[in-house]
Amino acid sequence: MSKTPIKTRSLVFFLVPHFTMLPFSAAVETLRIANRMLGYPAYTWRLASTDGQKVYSSSGIGLEVNSALADERRYLGGENRPNMVLVCSGIYVEEFNNKSVNAWLRETYNRGVAVGSLCTGAHVLAQAGLLNGKRCAIHWENLPGFSETFPQAEVYADLYEVDSNLYTCAGGTASLDMMLNLIGQDFGENLVNRVCEQQLTDRVRSPHDRQRLPLRARLGVQNAKVLSIIELMESNLAEPLSLLEIADDAGLSRRQIERLFRQEMGRSPARYYLEIRLDRARHLLVQSSMPVVEVAVACGFVSASHFSKCYRELYNRSPQQERAERKLTMSTNRTGIVV
Repeated sequence: MSKTPIKTRSLVFFLVPHFTMLPFSAAVETLRIANRMLGYPAYTWRLASTDGQKVYSSSGIGLEVNSALADERRYLGGENRPNMVLVCSGIYVEEFNNKSVNAWLRETYNRGVAVGSLCTGAHVLAQAGLLNGKRCAIHWENLPGFSETFPQAEVYADLYEVDSNLYTCAGGTASLDMMLNLIGQDFGENLVNRVCEQQLTDRVRSPHDRQRLPLRARLGVQNAKVLSIIELMESNLAEPLSLLEIADDAGLSRRQIERLFRQEMGRSPARYYLEIRLDRARHLLVQSSMPVVEVAVACGFVSASHFSKCYRELYNRSPQQERAERKLTMSTNRTGIVV
């Protein structure tokens, strides 16, 4: 009688400079624990980089890799072909644009290999054209810049997304949840529960669980009306609503909203609305190469001059200075002086 084939899955973790250690290590450790519970190496993995050299994470820790991009392209046609490739990145991902990597990812996907990303890796997948019309997830801090740069991708502030053979996760501990989902597909709920017990994880989160703390906890505000108004504001940054429109939606008078915001937020609703629009602008300035005038429009400002004036008043520097300081920080990080 023939034996049932042993189920195995091989993965490649492709490391982009400044990748984030937390989602990477959470993914690898989850797979390692699954192997331990199964009693055999069901999951195997190797690390790859563009040139086969050591890659440094955003924490300054460098990891040796097993293969270069040229090796991985060759492996696609042989016995070392993986079942899944995961792109691991972190801060400054928008500066990574390698045509050879993009071509390899497309070839990998077209050959039926699952392709995914951890943390900000969806940016690399989108550059390769793999996320057009696909659901994907990315870290909430990078979502504004990503959605402006890749409008064809259906990006969500979820923990992770699985669309066909594409796996994207928002980073942090969400990579643990995505790996548990993968283990569940391969071996069922019983193994998932055993892995959770080893990791001291009390539950498997849904892919659509929120990334960030609820507004109530994040802002320390308990008033339900104020919270609903803030959610309305955050949903309408490119085309800001008037206070009259907000009042109609909330079922309150303008005077009531003014009083509530001064009591709960210590500022007028107009001032608070301006600050969250400027915060969105700051994210776009540091995470994208959008021209300043386009950033202004995306955040609801009618002119670049008005935007720059408001930005300087809040942050004590111009949008141009913000972007210049970011480039200086990136240059310093690359030399290893600061990590």
